[in-house]
Formats: sequence, C-alpha cells, structure tokens
Amino acid sequence: MTRRLNSTLLLLLSVITASAGELRVGWAEVDITPDLKAGPVFMAGFGQNRRATDVADPLMARGVVLADGQQTLAFVSIDVIGLFHENVERIRSKLTGIDYLVVSSTHNHEGPDTLGLWGPVPTKSGVDPVYMNKLENAIVEVVKAAKQQLKGASARIGRIALPELIHDAREPIVKHDELVVLQFLDQAGQTAGLVVQWNCHPETLDSKNTRVSADFVGYTVKELKERWQCPVVYLTGTVGGLLTSLNVRILDDQGQELKDGTFEKTERFGRKLAAAASSALQRSEPLQLIPFQVRHREVFVPCDNKIYLAMRRLKVLSREGYHWEGNPRNARPADDAAQRIALKTEIGWLRLGDLEVATIPGEIYSELVLNQVPDPAPAGADFPDAPREPAIYDQLKSRHRMIIGLANDEIGYILPKRLWDEKAPFTYGRKTAPYGEINSLGPETGPILCTEFQRLVRGE
Repeated sequence: MTRRLNSTLLLLLSVITASAGELRVGWAEVDITPDLKAGPVFMAGFGQNRRATDVADPLMARGVVLADGQQTLAFVSIDVIGLFHENVERIRSKLTGIDYLVVSSTHNHEGPDTLGLWGPVPTKSGVDPVYMNKLENAIVEVVKAAKQQLKGASARIGRIALPELIHDAREPIVKHDELVVLQFLDQAGQTAGLVVQWNCHPETLDSKNTRVSADFVGYTVKELKERWQCPVVYLTGTVGGLLTSLNVRILDDQGQELKDGTFEKTERFGRKLAAAASSALQRSEPLQLIPFQVRHREVFVPCDNKIYLAMRRLKVLSREGYHWEGNPRNARPADDAAQRIALKTEIGWLRLGDLEVATIPGEIYSELVLNQVPDPAPAGADFPDAPREPAIYDQLKSRHRMIIGLANDEIGYILPKRLWDEKAPFTYGRKTAPYGEINSLGPETGPILCTEFQRLVRGE
C-alpha cells in the first residue's frame, strides 16, 4: 500500500514538473504606420523638419511571448527610433499576467519622431501625442494577442559573424558583428517563429529620404517570413560607436556598388542579412530555454548634456527629472531645475535556460560589450585615467548570450568614460570632436550602467 501511494505521488509530481517545465511560445504583430493624412509626421534620426511625404513600407510592432510554466515574458520590437521608459511603464500598467516586458526599438531612422528631438525646429517637439497613444496601445495589443497564442515549442540557436555588413564610424574600430538567431519549433518539428538579433543602425535610406519605411529591417523580416513561413521578431543590439549600414559596400547583380540613400541598397542589404540568418540556422544547435530567471533594476543616471537639459525645460523632451545625489539606485523627484538632474532608466538580466540576455536602455558601444576599451586610453581623451568599465558580455557566463539594446528606454549613446572626447586635443588625430558625446547623457553613463549591470547579475 505504501509503495503504491509512493508510486502515485511520484507520478503526480512528474506530471506537475513536466507541466511547469514546458516551454510555450506565442507570436503576434500589429501595424504601427503613422497616418500621414492626420497631420504632419516628422521623421526621426537626422535633422529637424524632415516631413514624411509617403509610406514606402509598413512599420510594425512584433512580439513574442515565452512561458515556462512559472513565469511569462514578453518581448516586443517596434520599428521606431526609440521609446522612453515612461512610455514602457504606462504599457506595463495595462497588462496582466506578464512577469516581465521588454520593449526594444529597432532604432529606425525612417519613421516618426517618438522622442521629441526632430520637430519642425529644435525648440519644438516632433512627437504626435495621438500617435504615441496608438503606439502604446498597439504594444499592449501585441502582447495580449501573442499570449493567447501560446503553444508548446522547442528551440535552436544559430550564430554567424558578419563584419562585412557593419561600418564602424568611430575609432577605435570595434565591431560587434555577431548575428544571433533563435528558431522555435512546434510539436510537429516545423518552424513556429524566429527571433533575429543584430547590431546595426537602420539608416540605409539616409537623411534625404521622406518616405516612411522600416529601412533594412523590414526587408530582412519580409524575406525570412517568406523563406521560413513563420513570424519573425527583429531585435536591435549593440549600435553605439557608431555601428551603421551606411558606407557598407553592397553590390547589385551586375557588380555595381549601390548607393546609400536608395531603396535598392536598403532592400539588398536587408535580404543579405536574411540570407545570413538562414545560413546561421543551417548550422544551428538545440537550445534549452527553460527555466527562466529574471532580474531587472531601475537605475538613475545624471544628465550632464546641456542640450538635453534645455530641451527638457522646453518640454521638447518629456522626461521626469530626479535629484542626482550620487546614488544610482535611489533619487527623489526634482523640484528645482537648478539642481543636477538625473533620469530614471532600467537594466535587465535574463537567464532563459542556457541563454543569457542583457537588456540595455540605449545605444551602447561595442567596446563596453566586448571588453575592448583601449588600455591605455588614446592620447587626447578627456578622462584618460578613468577605470575600464566591467564589460557586459564578461558578466554572462552561460554558453549562449545575447544583448537587446534600446530596451525599455532610449537614453542615447553609452560610451566608455576613457573614450569621452569633447575637449581638444582630440583622440586619433581628429581635428574636431567626435560624434557621440552630443547624444549621450554624459561621461558617467557608461560607468554607472556597466557597474550596475555587473551588480545585478551577481545579485547585489
């Protein structure tokens, strides 16, 4: 009798464990293309007053929801320049049954201004509140729809190095050139969906284009959807530094080089990226993605960028300010604009079985991800004696790893402090200050985020 009861109990426990340990995956997408007939659409990523004249291809919010029987996670990719943390917090407040949501912008430079920096003039925001409400609701819709589609799945992972598809616009030349593809298989062994993570600015169409487009990302996703007959979610990773599709040499069928700013180059670039992703899947390997372990933390970062501070005072940038008192984990709301202002953002670390994922709230430099900050600092650096930051990928000890950039916020460039270079003489023999610092909160951003990420992974 005791043996029979024990056997029954063991059987019951095994059923519960199997149920709790099953990976389930769901997918959804929603069109987020702005309505050009509703009013002017100011395009983001380059200069002011670039008004959209037409729609070349749709912008999308694409999501995947993962569940392991204990936690449910949602990842949503949106074809826009960026989304502030305050927007993500509002989106989360409208969702139930989701333990953690990651919203990552592709950093598309051919879509609407969603931050405020690219209005008709520098002192006026280019953000349309009606569109932003539509965008937030679309993300909520994507998550809810994907959650309803949850089904049992297994996973595989493929990787491929593609240095030829990235141009690094700032010395030292350090390319995070690894493309990562996650393939999800249904219970019949058919591809149920793909997640592609790549490290490159979607700005192939350049600054003169006035047609709304998802840039190369749209072509990459379209090609993969057609080839694999499944949903595809594209996630941007490391793009600071500046890792870009501009100046990447792409040839047509006749061997002629295609020009930046053309749809011909943009489409061919996107399709080449899709082909590389498919090649990576041809030599993929099984990936255990459960159980889930998730840690995330709010972090306060001082804003020393005078342009951003002025735009915040003018309400061009809609960000709540906090008193910076030297503590990245705690700050009180600012009630005096004369105080040193900090912004609240977020970092995250996820262990999904054998895969570790870093979520970073902006455009981080490859040097900070791959532990390639120069030592010693280059001559002319403003802070040559600054300690090297703990590299993001050095904190990820699992066999497989991935980074999601512009995750749950867009705070601009995240630089190594010892590469900060606003004052002459300039590094690497430059005659003028390098690009990057003007779109960063300040020199403390990199040290704070990298150190806090290290502490987060350690559970400190």
